[in-house]
Amino acid sequence: MCGIVGALCLQDNVVDFLIDGLQRLEYRGYDSSGIAILNKEGNIQRVRKVGRVSQMAEAAKEMSLCSKVGIGHTRWATHGGVTEPNAHPHISNQQISVVHNGIIENFEEERIRLQNLGYIFESQTDTEVIAHAIHYEYQQNHDLFLALTNAVKRFKGAYAIGVIAADSADEMVVARMGCPLLVAFADGATFIASDVSAVIAHTRKISYLEDGDIAKLTANGIEKLIDRNLQTAQRKIHLSSLSLASLELGPYNHFMQKEIHEQPKAISDTIEAFIDEKFSAHIFGENAEDILTKIKGIKILACGTSYYAAITAKYWLESISKIPTDVEIASEYRYRDVIADKDVLIITISQSGETLDTMEALKYAYSLGHQHSLSICNVMESALPRESKLVFYTRAGVEIGVASTKAFTTQLVAMFGLAVCLGKIRSNVDEKQTIAYIEMLRSLPNSVQQTLNLEPQIISWAQEFALKEHALFLGRGINYPIAMEGALKLKEISYIHAEAYPAGELKHGPLALVDENMPVVVIAPTDQLLDKVKANMKEVSARGGKLYVFTDNESQLTAENGVRVIRNTHNCGVLSPIVQVINVQLLAYHTALIRGTDVDKPRNLAKSVTVE
Repeated sequence: MCGIVGALCLQDNVVDFLIDGLQRLEYRGYDSSGIAILNKEGNIQRVRKVGRVSQMAEAAKEMSLCSKVGIGHTRWATHGGVTEPNAHPHISNQQISVVHNGIIENFEEERIRLQNLGYIFESQTDTEVIAHAIHYEYQQNHDLFLALTNAVKRFKGAYAIGVIAADSADEMVVARMGCPLLVAFADGATFIASDVSAVIAHTRKISYLEDGDIAKLTANGIEKLIDRNLQTAQRKIHLSSLSLASLELGPYNHFMQKEIHEQPKAISDTIEAFIDEKFSAHIFGENAEDILTKIKGIKILACGTSYYAAITAKYWLESISKIPTDVEIASEYRYRDVIADKDVLIITISQSGETLDTMEALKYAYSLGHQHSLSICNVMESALPRESKLVFYTRAGVEIGVASTKAFTTQLVAMFGLAVCLGKIRSNVDEKQTIAYIEMLRSLPNSVQQTLNLEPQIISWAQEFALKEHALFLGRGINYPIAMEGALKLKEISYIHAEAYPAGELKHGPLALVDENMPVVVIAPTDQLLDKVKANMKEVSARGGKLYVFTDNESQLTAENGVRVIRNTHNCGVLSPIVQVINVQLLAYHTALIRGTDVDKPRNLAKSVTVE
């Protein structure tokens, strides 16, 4: 959830890079930041601040920091409150400085061990344990790489670690287990970061560390790297395709706004492979057809917004592919007794590909004997794709806003494509239906754009929602997950309490909440359940509730007293969830905007969830 940067340079002052890199990582979520460098006298200098990176940057400027080696961090509080002493980097005995993402699960016993060795703790964090543990080992051998190697043997949990030493200005050591960390290369400079966006202004040459990796870095690159088996290893250098333009706001006020409006292109880019290859299995991997032919069921593991994409996909997979599908929250799945079936395909869905709960759930599935896996992900070379047998990369482009938008809609496209592919393999989708699905995908970006054109009408609704503190979202069938996503988006960024229910469940409890002060959003495109939804709407109206209905021109729903209606131009059939979610994204965005919240960086949340 936090951000790491670091740099070693032969010539330049690294301070500007550290600050710029941390600013580019702000979207990941944080509540404090700091940097540590080695000055000309060989001393560690550090500046830390609670609040935005800009506040820390001002303090660093006043100190006139200058160095050829340094590390930086944006912290999202886990162990210990939001205070300067808890902010990273942490320092041990003015000799070792550390930045760390993740959770050291056995930090309490390590803390006691180190206290017994004479170490004094200044924070409540688990990270300070790392700093002192490395310092202790460094005192034994005066080899920073070996000190880190020995120290991490004691740690249980997840970590990405960057370390510098006061008396070793020409090196940095790093380790990764469960949390993302990359090394980037430029002429006369080597960088580390938890996200490629932090380094792309300086280089496109990237190596992604793997779980268990420990590396020694100099300004000329990776001098030494060992894997989890302590064997010498090498990691491929990739040329990142990320563009600087994608990291800039351009004409937009917020990244969430930008990413909502980028959805026609993101969807167009993602559907391209399905259209060109007519839903061929090899889109998902070289041996995908062999695997997909064998499977007898599907289990999808995901968290948050990706979980709602999974629930939506269940409808497509069972109705189009005719294959039994189960969906579980990843963080729950890994902690219960599971009856495993080796013929079930495990699908993981994650925007970042680094979601720790989902990653651990996949490992748990493997431990139970599952052999077949597929990752749906938006980030190349991230952890989940590397651990999965099959992979499909959505082509949403970088998503910076914490509240996912275009990643969600492209996940839906990917899962629809998988459903049709499986339908073909299982002879449930013939050539005529394949062509029909291709045409539906072709028209989807235009339908999404037409929905974006409804923004002025949605803004007028947002002005009313901004005055509320609670809201209900209703949907039936495949649109119920979209109601859940709408409620999540509203509470994520506007801080309005919102809940979603299948509309038929109103009379089983939630109807007690309905009065004139409770706005009720209804996702009601024209489908076989529309008449049922209309009946549920009557239940709300009879209790004085105000309805806000997203529908289409074919539904014949009309605005009347207590009922507001916004219509999409076209009914998109089985793809209607992808269009309908645009409406609730815009509603949440404009409601939050009116309420004055930090749309891109909502409180207490982070983009990449790499801790439990």
